[in-house]
Amino acid sequence: MNRQLAAITGIEAYVPEYRLTNTELEKLVDTNDEWIVSRTGIKERRILKDPGKAVSDMAAIIVDKLLKKTNTSPDEIELVICCTVTGDMVFPDTANIICDKVGIKNAFAFDINAACSGFLFGLTTGSKFIEAGTHKKVIVIGADKMSSIIDYTDRATCIIFGDGGGAVLLEPSKDGHGIVDSVLCGDGSGREYLHMKAGGSLRPASAETVANKEHYVYQEGKAVFKSAINGMVDTVQKVLKRNHLTTADVDWLVPHQANIRIINGVADGLDFDKSKVMINIEKYGNTTAGTLPLCLHEWEPKLKKGDKIVLTTFGGGFTWGATYLTWAY
Repeated sequence: MNRQLAAITGIEAYVPEYRLTNTELEKLVDTNDEWIVSRTGIKERRILKDPGKAVSDMAAIIVDKLLKKTNTSPDEIELVICCTVTGDMVFPDTANIICDKVGIKNAFAFDINAACSGFLFGLTTGSKFIEAGTHKKVIVIGADKMSSIIDYTDRATCIIFGDGGGAVLLEPSKDGHGIVDSVLCGDGSGREYLHMKAGGSLRPASAETVANKEHYVYQEGKAVFKSAINGMVDTVQKVLKRNHLTTADVDWLVPHQANIRIINGVADGLDFDKSKVMINIEKYGNTTAGTLPLCLHEWEPKLKKGDKIVLTTFGGGFTWGATYLTWAY
């Protein structure tokens, strides 16, 4: 019996209006435009400035646009997965809040926290409900408000991250195009190099943790840099080999937008044609779970039905992986 693939049948995205430029960051920390661009490739990032607004507000805009774009009723959606590390609250899950805001009443919903790998993990998870034949319409969201957990006096992290995200609608494939294969990995020992120290059950929020600035992203760049390149190159090679493909067969490589040197390192490690690598980090920075759908949405007009696409990512934890799909429309 032929396997039922899950196809991406629509994609939408959103970034806040406010642009935090490198020039503005020069006023906050000891840095400059040349230094930031040469090391990260980032020229600006979007920041959600609206008081009282959170990830669910960005995601609700995305999902509402996605439903309209695909001519889908909220009542038709059966599952919503929100991939984020900056959920509105510790609980309830942000996916449920999003459903309430857009009028989705017939779905169950949950969050995935896999840092920058969240959307890739969510895409694979959502596809399995389609493959199993139990669900026909699944929404997978990748979105983060990273500005809520960034210390804007820390030059090592404040230049990197931005806010935004995107979402896809998954449905049963009608012609064999869809999500074909994934290689997903994790190594919890990497947590010491990329984490947020406080706010969980290990170190609950207190006056001391706030005073010590323990509710912000902490990253050891050198350790993450090497592991990210090695992890993404390895999983892409594995997913290509399993599906009898070479890099020449792939129409588009969609890497997590972590840092331009990491992106170039992955492309070089794979000997991949850079003209076929999606890169928009200069405009948005690292939006964590949002980078992959933001890329796919921006390149959507260039995508053709049947295009072979490989997505790859690396995130805190460590988490990493690669997914091979063929574009369905």
